[in-house]
Amino acid sequence: MESLLHEIAHYIALTIEAVAILIIAIGTVEAVVGIFRAVFSRHADNVDRLRAIWLGYSHWLVAGLTFQLAADVVNTSFSQTWDEVGRLAAVAAIRTFLSYFLDHEVESTRRLQHAAALAEAADTGRLRGE
Repeated sequence: MESLLHEIAHYIALTIEAVAILIIAIGTVEAVVGIFRAVFSRHADNVDRLRAIWLGYSHWLVAGLTFQLAADVVNTSFSQTWDEVGRLAAVAAIRTFLSYFLDHEVESTRRLQHAAALAEAADTGRLRGE
C-alpha cells in the first residue's frame, strides 16, 4: 500500500513540476516579448514599461516557484532524505525571498504611480487655470 501511495505521489509531483516549468516558460516568453517591444518602441516611458515587465515576470516566477514548492512537499512526504529536505528548504527560502522583495517593489511602484498621478492632476489643474 505504501509503495502504491509513493508511486501516486511521484506522478502527482511530476505533474506539478511540469506545471511549474510551463508557468515559468510562459512568463519568460511574455517578458522577452515585452522587453523587445519596449526597447524598440519610441515611447518616452520605457523605464516605467520595463519596470512593469520585470514586475510581471517576477509574478510568474513566484507562481512557478510556488508550484515547485508544492511538488517538493509531495515528493518529500514519502522519501525524506536530507538532500530532498535541503532542496525543499532552498526552494521555500528562494520563494519567500522573491515574494518579500516583489511585495516591496510593487508597493514602491504603486507609490511612484500615485505620486505621478497626483503631479499630473496638479499640472492639468494649473493648465486650466484652476
